[in-house]
Amino acid sequence: MKKKVGQRKRSLQVRNGLIILILAAILIQLNSAVQYYFTRNGITQEAEQRAKSELKLKNMEILQVVKSVETAVNNMYWAIERHFDNPDSLYAIERLLVSQNTMLIGAFIGFEADYYPEKGRWFEPYVKRLADGTLVERQIGSETHDYLNAPWFIEGVAADSGHWSEPYLDKDGAEGMVCSYTLPLRNAEGKTIALIGVDISLNWLEEMFMAKDGDKQTSVLVSRNGYILACPDKTLVMKTNIHEITEQINDTIVDRINKSMLSGDSGHAEVRSNTGEKSYIYYSPVGGGTGWSMAVVFDDNEIYRGLHAVTSQLTILMILGLALMGFIMYRTIRGFMRLQAVNAEKERIGSELRIASNIQMGMLPKTFPPYPDRDEVSMFGSLVSAKEVGGDLYDFYIRDEQLFFCIGDVSGKGVPASLVMAVTRSLFRTVSAHEHAPDKMIMQMNNAMSEMNESSMFVTLFVGVLNLRSGLLRYCNAGHCPSVVMNKTADLLPVDANIPVGLVPDWKYSIQQTFLHPNDTIFLYTDGLTEAENSTHELFGEARMMEVLQTASPSPQELIANVTEAIAAFVGNAEQSDDITLLAIQLNKYLNDTTKTNDTQTITLPNNVETVPQLSSFIEDMAVKHGVDTSIIMNINLAIEEVVVNVMNYAYPKDIVGEVNITATYENETLIFVIRDSGVPFDPTMATDPDTTLSVEERPIGGLGIYLVRQIMDEVSYIYENNQNILTLKKKIK
Repeated sequence: MKKKVGQRKRSLQVRNGLIILILAAILIQLNSAVQYYFTRNGITQEAEQRAKSELKLKNMEILQVVKSVETAVNNMYWAIERHFDNPDSLYAIERLLVSQNTMLIGAFIGFEADYYPEKGRWFEPYVKRLADGTLVERQIGSETHDYLNAPWFIEGVAADSGHWSEPYLDKDGAEGMVCSYTLPLRNAEGKTIALIGVDISLNWLEEMFMAKDGDKQTSVLVSRNGYILACPDKTLVMKTNIHEITEQINDTIVDRINKSMLSGDSGHAEVRSNTGEKSYIYYSPVGGGTGWSMAVVFDDNEIYRGLHAVTSQLTILMILGLALMGFIMYRTIRGFMRLQAVNAEKERIGSELRIASNIQMGMLPKTFPPYPDRDEVSMFGSLVSAKEVGGDLYDFYIRDEQLFFCIGDVSGKGVPASLVMAVTRSLFRTVSAHEHAPDKMIMQMNNAMSEMNESSMFVTLFVGVLNLRSGLLRYCNAGHCPSVVMNKTADLLPVDANIPVGLVPDWKYSIQQTFLHPNDTIFLYTDGLTEAENSTHELFGEARMMEVLQTASPSPQELIANVTEAIAAFVGNAEQSDDITLLAIQLNKYLNDTTKTNDTQTITLPNNVETVPQLSSFIEDMAVKHGVDTSIIMNINLAIEEVVVNVMNYAYPKDIVGEVNITATYENETLIFVIRDSGVPFDPTMATDPDTTLSVEERPIGGLGIYLVRQIMDEVSYIYENNQNILTLKKKIK
């Protein structure tokens, strides 16, 4: 009887154990299914967001090149318009255009048939940049190079304004695969007489669309007619049309995508190949007048490879866990197992946070001094997080003899703030790689972050660009704490009231500038410094910070150490409430010992327009030396060359060799150019300004050159003294 009771009891225990085991298996399986569903959706959304970001960033990079090319050609229109009567002088203008724009392979002007009878039916002056940077001039128009019947010429003439050609193989000019941008050149009657154009190589697109380690997507750029311009597989470039892909994928879907892309639309679609493999395609137009479109393709298996691997491992672990549970149920209580699971979960979370902290800190500069071979600048920075991971950041690097740096503070704390911090730092590196203006950097970062900011988090940010040659500091402050400039005293740097990054797209940020002198130090910090609390909840405050800085060493490392010690002494044993980030940058001297005192340089040229490139280098060297912005240098170059070319062409009688002397002086933050010649007396300042409201047909010829000079320069004056024409041009640069 006892034996039967014992058997029933054991049977009941086994049955209850099996029921518990089955219920546990069902719950675990259900939990795995729910986790799989939400994880898969999360990965899908991440892939879509990443595709949109990839398309947007590439679009910004391509548009920057496209717009700079269009601007360069448009700016040279007036100069070319003034030299119709001297076709041989057009080479000098083309040389100027190519020398000032490194992305150009060549520049050309294709005239209508027989426009210059003495030049023959075809006249296309061409200036090409060789691989070593040398510029060569050729007249390439001929019967064998009949550009009059070339598609780029026919389409360019038919266009009302600028036109981007379809990529083509130029055997006679650029001698390679190029894409041309042309602008119709019209005479006083409004008839198109020529095309101004430039050639750019498509090689710069290769690196942009090259597959990188860890990429799970493929990026493709196609022309307006559907030819592949760039993709990771170089064998397809300019040899394959996207319509040919219909042989491998469902025809109906691909045809719809092709038509949508070539129509300049944006969108996405899911496609399957004939073998059943699924992919996701996201596409959008490049914009501008190129007619190009981009697409990002994700392979379904590649996107979810990690998820499938984890799911398989989890399945195996689930089976083992169930077996282990069945064994342990006879030996211990479920409460102990719950406690064990909780402890394991805490350890896992703690481990992941430690790894996340290491990854986050690894993104920031941590080697000091960062540039031991450079003595013109010293830097030191520190970041102390209030939690395992935080939302503060700082970064810096040197490019083109300029120091690019930033400091920022993400709203909130913990893991969400650390993710936004990582995105912000990556955007800073990406945007600043091709942009010099701090306000434009922040605008691009703001637009990118505002689009994906569903959690309404934002970043206060300070971005600066320090010219190591001149000490010119250009900066933009987006709601961040004002920095401090230190030398003999410590003074807050004036900052405009810009909003933080990530809140409002298309916000117009302002740019400011100042000059740092040798031994000046700029101190940057986050509000974790001024808002540090002691045990009585008293704030460290800005006033106490300024007191510390007034007596602190301007040496970056010692300065950070002094401030850190002051914070520690004030806070005592109180718990840190916010991340504290400090960055100090000291300008030891100007690069190459460039000084800010008066500076004068002179160049003398014969009255030969072929020597004009020497003038461009002369002007650029003088301007860069004193920290002049690139856009201002281009305008000054255009004004000076307009005057000098006119002197070369008209001051001296024909076949008479004369000289043009140009003296450049930097004085009181002003560039002064004095141009002297011994030619026929002529006062260009007497010319009246043309009425620019009139059309080209209505406006009389002449007067545009001196009008252009007046618009660019701040002061223009003329005297005739000692048998010399003396024209003085002044430009305030600060």
